[in-house]
Order: sequence, then C-alpha cells, then structure tokens
Amino acid sequence: MPGLFSKAVAIVIVIMDQDSIVFYRNFKILRIVSRLAACLLVLGFSIPARSAQQASGTATLTYIKVMKGSVPEYTSITVDRNGVGTYQGRRIDSSPNPRALKLSAATTDELFKVAASLGDFHSIKLESNKRVANMGLKTFIYRHDGRESKVEFNYTQNKHADELLTLFEGIAAVEQHIGVLEYSSRYDVLGLPRALTQIEIDLNNHVLVDPQLMVPILKKIVGDSQYLHIAQVRAGNILRRIQNSPNTRKESRRLF
Repeated sequence: MPGLFSKAVAIVIVIMDQDSIVFYRNFKILRIVSRLAACLLVLGFSIPARSAQQASGTATLTYIKVMKGSVPEYTSITVDRNGVGTYQGRRIDSSPNPRALKLSAATTDELFKVAASLGDFHSIKLESNKRVANMGLKTFIYRHDGRESKVEFNYTQNKHADELLTLFEGIAAVEQHIGVLEYSSRYDVLGLPRALTQIEIDLNNHVLVDPQLMVPILKKIVGDSQYLHIAQVRAGNILRRIQNSPNTRKESRRLF
C-alpha cells in the first residue's frame, strides 16, 4: 500500500515538472490524482492501525434474549475477558440504553470456560427441537480478532449451554434489581421495601450472579435518612450478607 502511495505522489511530481500550460489545462486530471493520493494516504496508514487494534483486541461474549411481552422484552449482556461489559434491559421498541458493569474475575473466568466447552459457538446446534412453549429467542455470540460465531435457540437440553444461560440470567437478574432500586429510590420511595424483599428472596434461592454489583445502590439507601427505616434496615441486611459472603453465588437450579 505505501508503494502505491509513492507512485501516486510521483505522478503528481512529474505533472508539475512539465510545461505549466499543460498543467493548468489538465487541472481536472491533477485534481483526480490528488484525490487518489489522499485516498492512498488514508488507506496506507489506517488499515494497518485497524488491523493492529483487532489483533490486540480481547475476546467478548454476548448474551441476548428477546421475548415480546416479558419484562424486559430485550435483554443483552456483553463482557470481555477482563470482566468489563454492558447490560441492557428494555422494551424491544425502545432506544438502546447500555449500562456499564464489571464482573468478578471468578464469574468472568467461568463464563469463558463454559463458552469454550461449547467450542465458542462454532458450528454448534443447541435447539432441542422439542415442542415447548416460547421461552424467548436466546443468542450466544463470541467475538475475537474481528471474527464472530453465534448460536440461537428457544430451548436447549445441552448442559453446558444451560449452565451458561443460568450464569447470564443470574447477572441479568442482578442488573434488573439495580434498575428497580435506582428507580424506586428516586420516584417510588414507598416501593423500596417490596423491591428489597424480592432481592432477599432471590438471594435465598441462589439465583443471583455477582450480587456485589448492588453494593453502591444499597449503600446509598442505607446512608440516606429520606428513605423509610424498614427499607434502610433491609438494605443494610442485604449489604452485610453480600459483603460477608464472597461466595454468595452458588450453583443454582435452572429457572429460565
């Protein structure tokens, strides 16, 4: 590519060295050559840079679930090998609203380990083809170095896919609780005790993955006297439970 650029520049120099009258009479040709040189300049430098970025890019896993009429209708979680990612939970026709998240190293390692046991979704079929109700279209996507592999299914009997599904759904449940707590703490203070009770139920059933993600909003509720005392007490109990139990998440039975 740099060789082509040098040739283009040489063409421009040759034209400029010729009779100036010919040069100006052929202004359109010069303009075309100049544009070609500019294009080669852009391509010559940006393509290698982009390739280098892809080569050093970290792998990512994405989980998407779409089920019209459910809450939320559209769920999406993307995470890289460092545990950095985003969550979306919204109506299908709503605008994208990704929220940043940072998973624990243990959960991140487990996600990629299970995905690897599924061949990172290369040429794999997960749909059971059994006559079951619509449980939502689910998609697993693996991306690395500009390549992508994915698989879709409504219901699967593959134990590894089931394990990965449970992990992602557990993360989504935590993020949904965060969303409810943030909304209630601003606009529905009286609804906070009920929302916190649901978190306690989910903790008891071991369906939450990385519940420590709720720590910031729980601390906010505990430390602000504008909230009902019962809400502060429940938030405090949940907070201590999470902080004192680093292994809160256990293997859970499939709920989704």
